[in-house]
Order: sequence, then structure tokens, then C-alpha cells
Amino acid sequence: MIGQRTTRQRRAIGQLMDELVEFRSAQQIHMLLVQRGDDIGLATVYRTLGAMAASGEFDVLRTANGETLYRRCERQGHHHHLVCRSCGRTVEVQAAAFETLVASLSAETGFVDVSHTLELMGTCATCADEPATV
Repeated sequence: MIGQRTTRQRRAIGQLMDELVEFRSAQQIHMLLVQRGDDIGLATVYRTLGAMAASGEFDVLRTANGETLYRRCERQGHHHHLVCRSCGRTVEVQAAAFETLVASLSAETGFVDVSHTLELMGTCATCADEPATV
């Protein structure tokens, strides 16, 4: 958080994110903050989430429709996610085989300083066991 002021809004967002388990959009986070009585604008929420994500405080997930979702990191360091399409449950995972593939492709192509994200979407066991509603 070097260079970032600790504002009332930043503290409110950080406290809320500490309580949330699943990924949430800026709009959802804003709504929850307003419901709590926090006087904070949507633009401030977007700006603060972006800054906190850039500093590594939050994981960022981009959905298939382009929406950006945020969640407090459970693990320090590089990791990936398995995300349930139905309920949003997320599991942080290490993907050693994928990291080996990235390193191999980098060496093979001569690319350096390669970065990546890997988000795997599926259905968690709980949702898969639920009977379909018609």
C-alpha cells in the first residue's frame, strides 16, 4: 500500500472485502456499502478497487461477458482460481503443470517477463448435486 492514502472509503471497502467470500462486482460492493450506511460514490468504489487490485490486495476475475469481479486474496503470491458458474464459489489453486507449460513456451519463443492469469469455470459439487429447477 505504499503511496496510497488510507482514506475512510478505502477502509470501508477493505473491511467489507474481508467479510466477503465470493467475487463481487464494483456495483455489488457499492450497494453493500450503501446498505451499511457508508457514504461513498460508485466512481470512488471503482477507483479504489482498481488501486487495491493493482497493489495486490484483491484478486481480479473477468467474466465471460467482460465484467470485472473482485475478492480479497486468500493466498499470497501467484495463484489461479476454479470458479463455480452457478453460485460463484471460488477455490484458489496452484497449477504447477500450467506454470511449467508457461515457462516452456517462454523459453521456446524467446519471450521474457511473461505474465498470465488462469481462471477455470465449472460447477462445484454442491451445485452439481442440486436438482434442476424447471
